[in-house]
Amino acid sequence: MAGVFDRLVGQDAVESDLRTAAVAARGGQVVSASAMTHSWLFTGPPGSGRSVAALCFAAALQCTDPESPGCGRCHACTTTMAGTHGDVRRVVPEGLSIGTKEMREIVQVASRRPSTGRWQVVVVEDADRLTEAAGNVLLKVVEEPPARTVFLLCAPSVDPEDISITLRSRCRHVHLATPSVDSIAVVLRDQDGLSPEAAAWAASVSGGHVGRARRLATDEEARARRKRALALVAATARPGVAYTAADELVKSADDEAKQVSAARDEKERDALATAMGAGGTGKGAASATRGSAGALKDLEKRQKSRATRTGRDALDRALIDVAGMYRDALAVRFGAANATAKTGVTLTHPDMADQIRALAADVRPEGLLLSIQAVLDCRDALETNVKPRFAVAAMVAGLIAARSA
Repeated sequence: MAGVFDRLVGQDAVESDLRTAAVAARGGQVVSASAMTHSWLFTGPPGSGRSVAALCFAAALQCTDPESPGCGRCHACTTTMAGTHGDVRRVVPEGLSIGTKEMREIVQVASRRPSTGRWQVVVVEDADRLTEAAGNVLLKVVEEPPARTVFLLCAPSVDPEDISITLRSRCRHVHLATPSVDSIAVVLRDQDGLSPEAAAWAASVSGGHVGRARRLATDEEARARRKRALALVAATARPGVAYTAADELVKSADDEAKQVSAARDEKERDALATAMGAGGTGKGAASATRGSAGALKDLEKRQKSRATRTGRDALDRALIDVAGMYRDALAVRFGAANATAKTGVTLTHPDMADQIRALAADVRPEGLLLSIQAVLDCRDALETNVKPRFAVAAMVAGLIAARSA
């Protein structure tokens, strides 16, 4: 059945549940708590499509097609998916966290009656970035929700580090699994027009992340960044080279963040300048321009926070790739995986089979485990705002030491 849910990859059970709930919600009221409720929590690993599932569900709730909720053709569906529906709001964290002020503003708007749709829908992407205070603001309204408001939260897991226990207990949980390699390859072939070979390769090295598979298949620079990250593993055999590779890894993440942010930052600054009267000649133009300094400072602060988060996310992707190499080597070492086998543990980096076998032969299992732990420790350090260069240098020291463990 065509519609917005076609955007989900390998999530048939989730799609069925959400369609059932959307049908039950027709009429703008909660019919049965088992079928429809005011608060939902979508979890799943990166790339599983948890935010996509939440947005598709929002479209299905607003859909005006009498036969197929989430038809993908009606005005409600198209505007929801485009981000322009008046009663659907997406909270997308651009900085390191979602603060209290932002959440209070969202809650205030969400408490109003819907203007055109059946529901006021609030989609909170990356709800794991809610500060404790912001989480409490959200919890209060989730516990006593307005009659026609639905909150859709997205987080990696139900772990208390990702979402508070109390907030989790107020939500209906929807878990998305990692899509299979075959299902991702089908999407790349059918929707993106890639050749079967390119689609199969990108799907096999994406770690189950649909968006990353698409980037790797279509963006040469994304492929180059992955190659640089994986080269760090072999470089640890030569300490001097390893630390240079580590610096290049951090620089690559910073460059990616600057590239992503540059055009958007300039557009935002121009829009703010226009709103504050830049270039104006009428009465009050001069005073309006003088008063723009504070607004510009706030904008620059948000942009800096967003760039920091973008850089951290790019670096984290590289670290996951590095951890995947050690994981693959450990699997090969214990005979659980074979680079050419169709059975057993699937390699994270099947295109690096020779390097993985060499790593498995050179480093003992204890060293491989210590290497994985060093990468995980680096990710934890970055989450506590340790400077990336220091965190990655400490990780490299651990990887070098692990070779002789």
